[in-house]
Amino acid sequence: MKPQLPSIDRRSFLKAAGLTGTGLLLGFTARANGTSQVVNLNAAADPNALVAFELNPFILIDNAGNITIINHRPDMGQGSWQAVPTMIAEELEVTLDQITIRQSDGLRKYGSQLSGGSSTVRTGWKRLREVGAAARQMFIESAAARWNVPVSECHAEKGTVKHSSGKSLTYGELVDDASKREVPKTVQLKAKKDFKLIGQPLQRPDIPSKVTGKAVFGMDVTVPGMLYASVEHCPVIHGKVVSIDDSATKKIPGVKAVVKTERPMPHRKAEAVAVVATSYWAALQGRRALKVQWDKAGYDQSMTTSTYFREMREKSKQDAFPFYTAGDFKAAYEAAPKKLEGFYETPFLAHAPMEPEVAVAHVKPDGSCEIWAPVQGPDGAIGEVSQYLGIKPEQVKVTVPFLGGAFGRKAYLDFVLEAVHISKQVKAPVKLVWTREDDITQGPYRPGMLSAMRGAVDAGGNIVAFEHKAIGESIQRQVFKANIDNKADEWVGESINDKECPYGFPNANVGYNNVKTDIPIVWWRSVYASNTPFGHECFFDELAHAGGKDPLALRLEMLEKAKGTAKPEGQEKGIPVVDRFIQVLKVLREKSGWEKPLAEGQGKGVAIARSFGSQCAHAIFVTKKGNGVKIDRVVSVMDCGMYVNPDNVRAQTEGNIVYGLTAAVKNGITFTNGQADQTNFHDYQVLRLDEMPAVEIHLIENEEAPGGVGEPGLPAVAPALCNAIFAATGKRIRTLPFDLNNLPS
Repeated sequence: MKPQLPSIDRRSFLKAAGLTGTGLLLGFTARANGTSQVVNLNAAADPNALVAFELNPFILIDNAGNITIINHRPDMGQGSWQAVPTMIAEELEVTLDQITIRQSDGLRKYGSQLSGGSSTVRTGWKRLREVGAAARQMFIESAAARWNVPVSECHAEKGTVKHSSGKSLTYGELVDDASKREVPKTVQLKAKKDFKLIGQPLQRPDIPSKVTGKAVFGMDVTVPGMLYASVEHCPVIHGKVVSIDDSATKKIPGVKAVVKTERPMPHRKAEAVAVVATSYWAALQGRRALKVQWDKAGYDQSMTTSTYFREMREKSKQDAFPFYTAGDFKAAYEAAPKKLEGFYETPFLAHAPMEPEVAVAHVKPDGSCEIWAPVQGPDGAIGEVSQYLGIKPEQVKVTVPFLGGAFGRKAYLDFVLEAVHISKQVKAPVKLVWTREDDITQGPYRPGMLSAMRGAVDAGGNIVAFEHKAIGESIQRQVFKANIDNKADEWVGESINDKECPYGFPNANVGYNNVKTDIPIVWWRSVYASNTPFGHECFFDELAHAGGKDPLALRLEMLEKAKGTAKPEGQEKGIPVVDRFIQVLKVLREKSGWEKPLAEGQGKGVAIARSFGSQCAHAIFVTKKGNGVKIDRVVSVMDCGMYVNPDNVRAQTEGNIVYGLTAAVKNGITFTNGQADQTNFHDYQVLRLDEMPAVEIHLIENEEAPGGVGEPGLPAVAPALCNAIFAATGKRIRTLPFDLNNLPS
């Protein structure tokens, strides 16, 4: 497989691929009802008509048999660079080393290009394979027609159509004929048992270039005539510039300009000052020499996390807007002999990708704009930049290199618009580079959340009442201006609503209350599923222990009772979620050796959560060590349905375990008087190599439609760990983060 990173325009693409004369170009149109239809793009009479199609990824084959596949989802380490071409190649009947990969450039013809929500495989699974299968069928029909033989006597293999007699024709030899054929209205997709590429532990084509340093990341991009910018932001995020003293800055060799700029965030703009220079070092030194006086505009009073969490506790006294209710919680709770309640807190968190925010922007004299940036969605970048500049989308061009991590941060395009604003002022291409301090102190962040829990068990140890009020800021409200004043934000409900968490509590109250904040927030790896399962699964554990029952056994007991009553959300066919939960937990029980006795001072904890169409459970084992514990091992079971590459599923789950443990035992983000208390990795730490426990990951095999992989391994990590700590020490941890070596009393 031959990866080629730079994005090019359509005419250059067709020319480079040898298709200015003949060739086969397939994609598919999106329909209003959510379905799609494969189309032959060569059939457009007007060469510019391609732009009118709403296309997802397409394949392009020239007369020489060269095959190019567009990867429509930016690769931030999650493996889209391999997954997208593999799904198409499987049905096209070609090997991966026959393929050249190109990144999409944000134009509408590719459809949604957002890498987020663990969506690349699960949303493209059928449609991408249909594109490959349609092309394969067109080649087979073309060969059969040329040989004047029945189609049933022909088959495709490694980019060649073969006849039962032994004669064959390559796709390149057939491309002219195939390009003139109508696209089949229906195609036969392979059964799982017939897959040759999908489901195999194939090597990722992006890894060699990343190891050798040949891969181009956002930080590597340079363009002719480019200047560099470093921006001084107000320590209190929404502050305003009062005055600028740039006298010392302008004495720095290489400094070209000092300009007042702005950081456009979805909910408001923040003022800032940019130093523009001929090198990044000069820009950074010039920034350090700046003297800016700021008006904090009252945000130093409104943005303090300790105050915000007190507000959330106060809000917990109010009834929540429900995700779901069952039975009569109040009556069951009041009548039960054993009642429990508690608050579970999860902090604000920075994304902290290894590659901080960076973007090259060039607002040209004709008003058009070109962007080179590691963004999670080039189509979103085109939309936001065109709206910001007041120009047409076709006047914006975006090239997406590899992303050095993102975790949701690089779908929030404030840094791109900031670069655009600076470029427009200095009338030159500008490379804006955020420092690590910018990244951690300026946000946006995962929202801090509170889970207010109440529950009860009867004399037999059965859970008879369960209440979860999720409380905090709404991403939909702050980022998308959604009105959620009198309803529950459904995003917050993922993993705890009755469709995604099918315990079948007989009497339940699960809902949400909004508490606003000026601290900028956005999706973080697994979004609210990184917050709410902590309280949900830990409190289940509390109730199990109050009832004298094994927490894993009680989960299975309740799930068995709920069988037949819970349906997968939006799913008409397939294995019900409740049955998938049961299988995951049974496999976890077996693989972890859950029922084996532990030595004194050891503890085990379990948790399970469903998000983005997948369910993942962890069993974590710990040993007491001084005033803390040592994490011995993590055993994980993932049911993500069918998958493209098992190695990638395991790698993403391992990464989620690292991320989840970091979120549990390392620093959160706190604000005091409007200013972030953490600034860099010395006080916003991440898990180190020698802190990583042994990990086992087991995958469930079935033929369910694919779920997500990049995020679902994270939500159950923190609750499984805290449940294990309780089992080992008797200490119930309800507030994250905590010190693993010095547990709270």
